[in-house]
Amino acid sequence: MNDEMKPLVRDDSNGRTRRRVNGGTETLQSSAGAYKPVNSQNDVSKMKHQKFHVNAFNNCVTCLRYCGCSNYEMISQEGPDGDYYRDDFNDQPHSCNIGSSEENGIWMNQSDTAGTIMALMVWFLIGYSAVTITFLAETGGIHSSLSMLYVTFCALALASHAKTQFTDPGSVSASAQPVESIRLMNPDAPLSMCSQCQTFKPKFSHHCRICNRCISRMDHHCPWMNNCVGAGNFKHFILFLVYTWICSAFSLGLLGWNYFFCVSEDCIFSVVLVQLARFVTLLSSGAFLFTSSMIMNVTYGVMTGIGTIDRLKKKANNTILNSDEEPIPLRDIFGIAGYHTWVVPIDPVFEDYDRVMGFSTAQRLLREQMKEKTISEHYASSNV
Repeated sequence: MNDEMKPLVRDDSNGRTRRRVNGGTETLQSSAGAYKPVNSQNDVSKMKHQKFHVNAFNNCVTCLRYCGCSNYEMISQEGPDGDYYRDDFNDQPHSCNIGSSEENGIWMNQSDTAGTIMALMVWFLIGYSAVTITFLAETGGIHSSLSMLYVTFCALALASHAKTQFTDPGSVSASAQPVESIRLMNPDAPLSMCSQCQTFKPKFSHHCRICNRCISRMDHHCPWMNNCVGAGNFKHFILFLVYTWICSAFSLGLLGWNYFFCVSEDCIFSVVLVQLARFVTLLSSGAFLFTSSMIMNVTYGVMTGIGTIDRLKKKANNTILNSDEEPIPLRDIFGIAGYHTWVVPIDPVFEDYDRVMGFSTAQRLLREQMKEKTISEHYASSNV
């Protein structure tokens, strides 16, 4: 009797059919109306591989959630049953004209010619240093991977600069209204009005004479950015300082290593490269000192909750020691979308946008009332 004619035995434990072979059994599975042998060892190995990949994926996801590198917690708390809702409505004008008023769709300060020139100088100088380091790698003085890494940091610095320059720093709208939650925390505090804008002036906001707008949580107006630094672009400004500091330290290290420690013929510079390297060394030294002082200034402001303008006013009035401001939470700067978004110059997702900005608008309050009405109807229908 051949194998195909041997009797079949039904195995009800797994729904498959087994065939008797030399006193034993062989597992079969049905395929297109016929039975064929199944390699049980391959099945077990395949299942082990699948289980390994699933466990590895789950462990990675759990690790990312634990480290904050995930927006799972933010998304899980959205919706009718969550604590938050996402407001994706675009309050900005849809026109493509450039300026800093409420009618302009693209934020850019055009009233300061000197600031425009200084902002362009930043791009030229960072690009100049990247080209010099690339020439240094071409001569064999440094490895090409180090040059690629330096250019990457330069690109991140320029992207952060662009985001700082072309992002609304937190301009206060003409229809701005106090936030109820902030108002209830200190009901006796008087409401301020801007004498220039004739609008509500949130706490820690200041009127910028160059941008001609009130800026929420304004730190200062930076001519190198050609823009104010406020609650809306504070993250991008910090990233620009950090990446510029890294580029300065990196270039000084590369040039210093070639000057003091490299003795091979590959480290001999040409006449042109010598002049380029000298200027980059001077440029990097100045940028390193300047960004170091600015990083310490920003760190002090975050830890004390006092911006540069407020600190100068308090020092002038000799009231700096009487300050009772709270430190600025990092989630009010970098958002709650995960730690992996902190190092990338993209707009942060704030936990409470109105609280961070210090004001709300009639349009946002109306959308919030509509959301609350929808949630109430949802609960009413679920109880029925």
